[in-house]
Amino acid sequence: MTAFLLGLALLAGSGGLTRAEAAESPTVYPTAAYATTVGQDPADIYYPATTTRRLPVALLLQGANVDKSAYEGYARTVAAFGFVVVVPNHTRTLYGVPGLWASSDEGLAAVTWAAAENADADSPLAGRIDADTLVLLGHSFGGAAGLGTVQGQCVPPFCFGLPAGAVKPVQLKAAAFFGTNNVPPGGGAAPAVDNTGVPLALVQGSVDGVAAPAAAQATYEALTATPKALVTVTGANHYGITDAQNPPGALPDASVQTLDQTESIRTSARWSALFLRASLGDALAAAYVRQWGDGVDNAVTVQQAY
Repeated sequence: MTAFLLGLALLAGSGGLTRAEAAESPTVYPTAAYATTVGQDPADIYYPATTTRRLPVALLLQGANVDKSAYEGYARTVAAFGFVVVVPNHTRTLYGVPGLWASSDEGLAAVTWAAAENADADSPLAGRIDADTLVLLGHSFGGAAGLGTVQGQCVPPFCFGLPAGAVKPVQLKAAAFFGTNNVPPGGGAAPAVDNTGVPLALVQGSVDGVAAPAAAQATYEALTATPKALVTVTGANHYGITDAQNPPGALPDASVQTLDQTESIRTSARWSALFLRASLGDALAAAYVRQWGDGVDNAVTVQQAY
């Protein structure tokens, strides 16, 4: 049995999953999707199609100028572990340049949407959303914006015009970011990241040529609170979670990914989703993430504290 299926099989005892459901690679639950608007942003919603359990919301903050459609495989895989994954296209003008630029305040719109969607009798998710629980996913620029959210900071270029603390929803419970760090562009030490009350995982490709692995290591060390994790995906580059390498409009990564793209997506999504589930109290997910998952998954190395 592969490491991935073994992990899913152990999760079969949690939250009403059956072993038959767990064996449906690459998902635990089959997923469905629909398009909507979250705040002012067009958004794609991915969710488990066959469970009646209450579902926390996972907001995915996109990389710079990476269209939401590029994250379908990653979002579906995370959703399959029991999340409503919200993937907006957040368009704004940054220093005179219009584009898809994630912002630290997007979580505010997500929690408003979640409460309204849960109460909408015409929604496929009516009565199924845990509107009191938000987790964050993020990629590159979006992950950096998410670090601002975690700290309650509205700092340019990731956010403008809001007072300190205003961007951090009380519903925020955990975060997992890919290809993300807070090392200054010109170099120097990573400033401390106060993630108190928000368990945080950094998932990093080992051959990322845009966001250096050393910068992710420095950011991991700068996280002030636990649980925290640094999951390095061997052979993945900066676009290891998008459906194809170097999505149109995004800054290309000249470093060649050596890990199969589908496996890179599955591995990154699995570790992100299980870290988030562990942070929300899922004991079996916590056992996978904290005790034995990296021992059977040859695609990753994991540093963590909890």
